[in-house]
Amino acid sequence: MKKILIALGALIVVVIAAAVVVPFLVPAETYKSKIIQAAKDATGRELSLNGDIRFSLLPRLELQAKDVAFANPEGATTPTMASLDELVLQLQVWPLLSGAVKVDSFVLVRPVINLEVGKDGRPNWDFQTAGAAASGQAGSQSSGTSGASGGDVSLPDISLGDVRLENGMVTYRDVRSGQVIELSDIQMKLSLPDLDSPVKAEGSLVWSGEKLSLDLESGNLRGLMAGQITPVTLALDSNPVTLDYKGSLTKAATPKIDGDVDLNVPSVRALAAWTGNPLEAPENGMGPLKIKGKVDATDKVFTFGQASIALDEMNATGDLIADISGKVPYLKGRLDVDQIDLNTYMPPADQAEASGGAGSTQSSGGQAGAGAEPGTWSDEPLDLSGLKATNVDFALSVGAIKVQEIEVGRSAVVVALKDGVLNLDLSELNLYGGAGKGKVTVDARGAVPAISESFILEGIQAEPLLTDAAGFDRLSGTGRMEISVTAKGRSQKELISALNGKGAIKFVDGAIAGVNLAAMVRNVQSAFLSAGSAEAQKTDFAELSGTFNITNGILRNDDLIMLNPLVRLSGKGTSDLPQRTVNYRLEPKLVASLEGQGGDAGTKGLVVPVIVEGPWHALTYRPDLAGMVGDIAKDPTKALEGAKDTLKQLKQGTGGIGDVLKGATNPPTSEGTTEDQGAGSLLKDPKKALKGLLGN
Repeated sequence: MKKILIALGALIVVVIAAAVVVPFLVPAETYKSKIIQAAKDATGRELSLNGDIRFSLLPRLELQAKDVAFANPEGATTPTMASLDELVLQLQVWPLLSGAVKVDSFVLVRPVINLEVGKDGRPNWDFQTAGAAASGQAGSQSSGTSGASGGDVSLPDISLGDVRLENGMVTYRDVRSGQVIELSDIQMKLSLPDLDSPVKAEGSLVWSGEKLSLDLESGNLRGLMAGQITPVTLALDSNPVTLDYKGSLTKAATPKIDGDVDLNVPSVRALAAWTGNPLEAPENGMGPLKIKGKVDATDKVFTFGQASIALDEMNATGDLIADISGKVPYLKGRLDVDQIDLNTYMPPADQAEASGGAGSTQSSGGQAGAGAEPGTWSDEPLDLSGLKATNVDFALSVGAIKVQEIEVGRSAVVVALKDGVLNLDLSELNLYGGAGKGKVTVDARGAVPAISESFILEGIQAEPLLTDAAGFDRLSGTGRMEISVTAKGRSQKELISALNGKGAIKFVDGAIAGVNLAAMVRNVQSAFLSAGSAEAQKTDFAELSGTFNITNGILRNDDLIMLNPLVRLSGKGTSDLPQRTVNYRLEPKLVASLEGQGGDAGTKGLVVPVIVEGPWHALTYRPDLAGMVGDIAKDPTKALEGAKDTLKQLKQGTGGIGDVLKGATNPPTSEGTTEDQGAGSLLKDPKKALKGLLGN
């Protein structure tokens, strides 16, 4: 027994002596060639050890190598996949005998790593050798079994001392797309006292001229690898973006993160430019962005709840669920926004269109104003392919919306998108003193998109709505609007040309600016041809209503009715929506009735037709004297009866229509008497009035 112990002791001494002496006696080239050959057998690539190598076993295993390079496959952009100035590895030997790994030092100095995807789509980190493939397959199976169990994972005791990466560089290049990403000045330090202690990592790098700092801390590695819920904190700091995460990470069959996220972007525009994706949008939008909320995510389902979002002047709260487990991603959620000003994200209106809106001024004599031509419908193809990329169920409420000059109050919409069909249900819509609801459907399943819309608006103030929406300031009043239309087309122009549908309007207690129908009946010439008449004239009404039909972009109305205590108006005509023009005939008549809203539209009276025509931005008005004469010629008895009836009523005594007109046209003088100002001649000489009406 004693001899055995002596022999064993001698053997240990010899082994120790060999471990100390052999590295000095065996030439470096001997194990250089062995290391190079082993690397080639495993990867099929050349490993170059161009600098000095120092190797020792005791008192610790130590390897130091300088000027190391690892080759890229043939055809790669750069000859080397990785290189470094110096590698230092110091590993304690005795703990290895018990299965523990204690690294005193592991330092990489100036590593340069070139990652590349070739023209054939194969990455340069894919080592296709028989040995590597077999090893990789076995490793994959082993890893899968371990991960699927999510239970006990046998790990050796690991302790990391000085683990650092100094002045590194990583380049990623995709030859197919030309994309190149370069990370430079990489500094990283890792701390892991043992598997039962927290893991800490901190470092920084430079990307696209900006420095990013990273600070990571997690719970013990043993619990994480065993599938336990492990606390994690992450802080990313840079000028373009900062991100803080505080929560947990679970490594199981389905990995999961659960925690609080705080994202702060000083400028979305600057962030997009920094990442190489500059925004094509006005410079006054896409500024500061702040997002806070709770994240609960697996590899297939992402939930972002209790969210608080602030972008530019908008603030919102809500929840979002994204599920990518199916063939098409599915999004579900809600968002409550205080206000949305879309003008912030829209290009400025074309100067010509801005100066030539629908309400352009007409010059005297009914000629078009000097405003510039407005823009036409766009024939640029509509790209609705995005409607097929995902399915959506989303509820959105907004306190206020502004689009160009249109201002909308509190609104609520439910968005449903499935298999390329988008349905918008506007359950609440408040605008211009009124309220309403509507539905919009966009069907992008076929080669030609189809759109349908239906809206009902009650209590709308016409003047601000039409002025803001179309630059048309000629109509005022409170009303009801109803419209239902459908269209198919590949562009905005095609959609307008294929528009079909119907609608109705009814306004009360309003006015039509630009023409005075009562003055027109009194004196046709002065109503249309006097200087500045179009600007100064106005016709009040108690009720204005009508229905319309749209066929292939042509809007037609045949039952326009306007009721006024002294004037009745009917009208019919068309508006060519694709060409943005109007061709309309109005028939105003002076009647002997004080009834307004709800009055008889068929009351007999004097009729002088008016033609309204021209482009939307420059409508013209002119009397249709030829049409009036034609109407009289068709039924002279009826025309004469109407004129006699009206003139008879005009001659009635105190309290009649005559007094009303007389008071309106001959205001009292300073002495309390009335003065004849021309229009009052209707009462004195009806025959003369009729001649004046006919322009004689």
